[in-house]
Amino acid sequence: MDELRDRNEPQEVVDWYIPQQGKEVVDYYIHHQPLPESVRPAAPQPPKKKKHLGLWIFLGIMGVLAVVVVLFAIFSQPEDDGYNADGDNDASSIVDIFGDHTTSIPRFTDYDPTLKLAVSSDHGPELTAQEVYAKVNPATVLVVAELGDSASVGTGVIMTADGYVITNAHVISGGESCWVVLASGVQYDALLVGYDSDEDLAVLKMENAQDLPVAEFGNSDLAVVGDQVYAIGNPLGIELRGTLTEGIISAINRDVELEGRTLNVLQTTAALNNGNSGGPLINRYGQVIGINTLKMSGTGAPDEATVEGLGFALPISSASFVINDIIANGKFHGTPTLGIMVYTAILEDGTSMVMVDSVTEGSASDEAGIEAGDIILAVDGQDISVTADLMAIRRQHAIGDTIVLTVLRDDQTLDIPVVLRSNKK
Repeated sequence: MDELRDRNEPQEVVDWYIPQQGKEVVDYYIHHQPLPESVRPAAPQPPKKKKHLGLWIFLGIMGVLAVVVVLFAIFSQPEDDGYNADGDNDASSIVDIFGDHTTSIPRFTDYDPTLKLAVSSDHGPELTAQEVYAKVNPATVLVVAELGDSASVGTGVIMTADGYVITNAHVISGGESCWVVLASGVQYDALLVGYDSDEDLAVLKMENAQDLPVAEFGNSDLAVVGDQVYAIGNPLGIELRGTLTEGIISAINRDVELEGRTLNVLQTTAALNNGNSGGPLINRYGQVIGINTLKMSGTGAPDEATVEGLGFALPISSASFVINDIIANGKFHGTPTLGIMVYTAILEDGTSMVMVDSVTEGSASDEAGIEAGDIILAVDGQDISVTADLMAIRRQHAIGDTIVLTVLRDDQTLDIPVVLRSNKK
């Protein structure tokens, strides 16, 4: 392999990233205001009978070298003439938010393994910003998880006409009950289908819902840097719900470290703020290609500039596997894994190949006989040349499936079957 002139960093096929050094985070508060009474319309079945609340916004999560902010807004009940801004809902704890005692949102248990999030690689004509908003905003909802004395406010995307809604796990963390408000102002109670805090995804089911507007979902694997994108959500909570922002895809396959785990995300310049969490990142065809989840912020030092234009969304192509598992089982069983680290090697003539950098001891690939230095030529008979090809094919399979890796080793071509395993222990 002397002719190799370049290679990228090895990638773990399991999670599409190499874990980075963890970052310490802290939180701070910058804003609070009353909750408008007008945003609580009566649900059609049945009417809501609740009182709410004063509004304050959780805007923080700062790192030492960089800052990753989990976006959500908080309600709190009025105390005398002011509002309680002393809540202890720490967005940096989303890994552990769903302990046995931290959430009591009623569950929806009529699981449906036949229901799948449809992700299309086809699309219609390019739309204007006005057309994108008209298409997607009706399928974008306000999500409120009541936390006792306060509430967490975020955004969600309607997946089905009978009321399945996709949002972030951290939006509903610690919730005792949950409700959503359509763009039209109609309110529904919502049940929790399931969640995965590691992936920061949750699925809700609106009660007694029918004939709702639904979002169209596009293949995020087709996104490239420079693509025009839009975000719709509820920045700073209730009063500014249904806000449209625009930007571009500024990076793909970006790794963001949060609470000791790494999220692989799309990076965007579209403005995101607290309350945008769980909302759609939309391509220029009006298709949802990501779930807005994080942003970067400044350190909070008065002499340092605020970081702008660094938002992150979970790619819908990978998120769909989590969502489908939750709908079918009420939880996510984990990502199917091979247990290898791979990289794309570039030859002198410009061609590329996928090479195995290392094999995890005791993994499926290890037991199947995959070795470091193997060149993966094909997967299930499909030729591959870059790591993205391998990962795209692997995402089409479930835990327990067998895939066949065609590898080149010592001038011999071998077909090696590998049974995919879960990355969850």
